Amino acid sequence: MEFISALIAVKDIEKSKKFYYDILGLDVISDFGANVVLRGGIALQTADTLEIFINKNEDEIVYENNACELYFEEDDIEAFINKLSSIEYIKYIHPLIEHSWGQRVVRFYDLDGHIIEVGESLKVVVRRFFNSGLSVEQTAMRMDVSEEYIKQLINENGKI
Repeated sequence: MEFISALIAVKDIEKSKKFYYDILGLDVISDFGANVVLRGGIALQTADTLEIFINKNEDEIVYENNACELYFEEDDIEAFINKLSSIEYIKYIHPLIEHSWGQRVVRFYDLDGHIIEVGESLKVVVRRFFNSGLSVEQTAMRMDVSEEYIKQLINENGKI
């Protein structure tokens, strides 16, 4: 068994393709008209065609249900926030915040009310903590993870 993609219902496939490309940089891998596969394992499907697959009428598709989110990581979170803040139609759930483990994230809705979270990668969090003078042990305590996990992040690319 292998997970292939998450499919989300959209009202306007062309506007959604543009949103995901302009905001998140996701290229179209396959375009079948009513179904579009984006880089990263996301598929967009027009809501009016879902009746064929899941036996639900278009009016049974629930948008803005706040039941799941699409999660992305960005190494340069400040540049992404600057880009996002220049787009007037973004509907934020919250602006950039820092979680207790130190990761900075922003959450907002796509055009159809699906939650998008963009957070800095944990490698960047570790680098930020190291640059502030924290040791491996202190960083692990600050992030509430094991020292081994911190060391794994360091070793994946030889340095932080």
